[in-house]
Amino acid sequence: MKRLLSLLFCSVILFAAATEQLPQNRIHPDILNKPWKAYWINHPTATFSEYGVFHLRKEFHLEEKPGEFIIHVSADNRYKLYVNGQFVCLGPASGDIMHWRFESIDIGPFLNQGENSIAALVWNFGGLKPIAQLSYKTAFILQGNTAKEELVNSNSTWKILESKAYSPVSGRVPGYFFATGPCDRVDAAQYPWGWNDTGYNDSSWLVPRQLSVGLSVNNGTHIDWGLEPRQIPLMERYDQQFARVRRTKNIEVTAAFLQGKESLTIDANQNVSFLLDQDELTTAYPELIVSKGQGSEIKLTYAEGLYDEKKEKGNRDEVDGKKIIGYSDYFLPDGGDNRKFIPLWFRTWRYVQLDIQTGDESLVIEKLTSEFTGYPFEENASFESDNAGLSRIWETGWRTARLCAGETYYDCPYYEQLQYVGDTRIQALISLYVSGDDRLMRKAIRSFDDSRFNEGLTSSRYPTNTLQVIPPYSLFWVDMIYDYWMHRDDPKFIREFFSGIEAVLGYFIQRIDTGTGMLGKTGYWNFVDGAEEWNRKEANQSGIPGGGLKGNSSILSLQLAYSCKHAAEIFRYFGQSEKATYYENIARRMTKAVKALCLDPANGYIADSPDKNEWSMHAQIFAVLTGVIPKEEQPEFVRRFRNDNRLIQPSLYFRFYLTRALQEAGLSDEFPETLHPWYGMLNMGLTTFPERPDGNRSDCHAWSSSPNYEFLALIAGIKPASPGFKTVIIKPHLGDLKRIKGKMPHPQGTITFSLERIGAYGLKGMIELPQGLSGEFVWKEHSISLTNRKDFHLP
Repeated sequence: MKRLLSLLFCSVILFAAATEQLPQNRIHPDILNKPWKAYWINHPTATFSEYGVFHLRKEFHLEEKPGEFIIHVSADNRYKLYVNGQFVCLGPASGDIMHWRFESIDIGPFLNQGENSIAALVWNFGGLKPIAQLSYKTAFILQGNTAKEELVNSNSTWKILESKAYSPVSGRVPGYFFATGPCDRVDAAQYPWGWNDTGYNDSSWLVPRQLSVGLSVNNGTHIDWGLEPRQIPLMERYDQQFARVRRTKNIEVTAAFLQGKESLTIDANQNVSFLLDQDELTTAYPELIVSKGQGSEIKLTYAEGLYDEKKEKGNRDEVDGKKIIGYSDYFLPDGGDNRKFIPLWFRTWRYVQLDIQTGDESLVIEKLTSEFTGYPFEENASFESDNAGLSRIWETGWRTARLCAGETYYDCPYYEQLQYVGDTRIQALISLYVSGDDRLMRKAIRSFDDSRFNEGLTSSRYPTNTLQVIPPYSLFWVDMIYDYWMHRDDPKFIREFFSGIEAVLGYFIQRIDTGTGMLGKTGYWNFVDGAEEWNRKEANQSGIPGGGLKGNSSILSLQLAYSCKHAAEIFRYFGQSEKATYYENIARRMTKAVKALCLDPANGYIADSPDKNEWSMHAQIFAVLTGVIPKEEQPEFVRRFRNDNRLIQPSLYFRFYLTRALQEAGLSDEFPETLHPWYGMLNMGLTTFPERPDGNRSDCHAWSSSPNYEFLALIAGIKPASPGFKTVIIKPHLGDLKRIKGKMPHPQGTITFSLERIGAYGLKGMIELPQGLSGEFVWKEHSISLTNRKDFHLP
């Protein structure tokens, strides 16, 4: 059940009624098609683009409590909205200037007969803003849905105050790349406590500056922000408690305190410290409530794991002899009662350390908890087997996927919070199979389309205020569209991206080397995978395979063939046979050229480039996926290269494509043999899967969660048999497993399965499909037509 964030910096804890983003059919057509009557407003003297935090409010009278009161709200950079002192929502959902989201909320349940107030905390992180944050200028807008709600429109009837309580603290840790925004330093003595309550005295506040009226991209001759409705639900939020205290200095911290049953008092002029363990990684807003303590400083430091003297994390469960290294928030109490600190943006941690220096007054910590936040994916799938280790991988993988999903998919929640195409393709498939919710995938596909620039390519990550181009990721965007087409019956959505598919592929086709027939020099950063052997110091680039800098890379050439084949299938399905044939021919040209120039007769492998200086598993993977290796030769070929440590090895990320090669070669039963890195990570005390098995950076990278998809799509064998998942094929590959059971969501309902081996070759079990879905069950030489429920016993 959803539990929404309690009032920020409030001396009384109030809980808001459930809030949700309204569907578009409840938005008045004028909101989408005409200029708004509300104005973008900001502080009359503050700068437009520098760091700043602002309080805005308006009081109004209602003759009766409304049954419904719909508003539309947005801000640049971000806002938190309150009605009558209760938290309502946070936004806007991420986008870019021409696709600036607004939330549509019914605040009727929060309103009263008589006097009411609506308030917003708005901030701009300025030059410290996250790389994922685009910005035009600091501003806020709120528009009533119809005439009855327009009395709360943002304009000169509002009041505004620039907060002096907030100052930014660097969110960077030396030696590591960070893309997230700053942390907060909050001086309680400067904070306007009670500012969002009805009846607060705002007589000293200023009248805001009116900028332009709100405009969508459908109207207006000068558009500051192209307003669009939010496409995804509001984030899930629920309360959490810390699991245990791992160590203390000069203080005793009890379990009762962590459970909220008692307060914690720290005497005057003391320096204390304590380390808390969540027991698993989380993304959340820490909530600290204190009384008294004027002159104190409270530092909260967040980390995924602790570091030893060699700056290595090692086993994440271990804390002895280790120290915390991470970003930190600071709160300076003012001596008042029940002062609450919550940072502006969520933090990621398993461990939180509090370092506290009190002044001349003792400090009382009334409560220290947190509130989880993340995209509201529901775990609608399950997978069980006689191998308990797979259950641990499933649980850890799903937690990883959840923490890497917010208003966009994140590569990692601690360091970057960026949506990369390469990561997102894998994350989206996990979402479809485990949750069934496709809204974040749809948003991601559209977002990458919005990122395309004049040469046709997408940005490697989006939204972003710093352009980065990884051409292979543009090809993965085409593959994402193919994935969506296979799993969802949504032809209108797919058609939106025809021109984008052609533009991306056209960029590569124009750069085919006429001499070799392979893909020539493509420019930008041709990252394929994070192999150490591919660090190109001469170009200051990493992850570049042979031929990736100057052209004629077998991997990039075959990836182009792979995506061209997907594009051809899409265009042929939609009746554009000429385009389909064109892309099929491009794919054949690529595979023919690579085989002629890169296949070494001596070792039977595909080299990374015609000069045959480097050999990677990646080239062999794409050689299988594109048919360079004939079908009858693939099983022996895959078995050979999969166990050849002389080849450059794939990362956790690229093992997704290794599994596709196993599947293509008919070796899906061998997939469980490839899971040893995941077992190793679990043995290191990790509660999420990291960027690298032995890495000291990100402990939570969703590209490492691909087994969750494979358990359902490969082991259970549930795949679309036709575009749109209109029919299903279930072809299980149990390997050494004796039994499996579970379920997965389908657009028409739930697919349920229970299978058990009989002897060496037999199988018995049950498959149940949702009403209206038909398909085929395949086990070795047996084939069974499926509708509704089917029980079977195969010898």
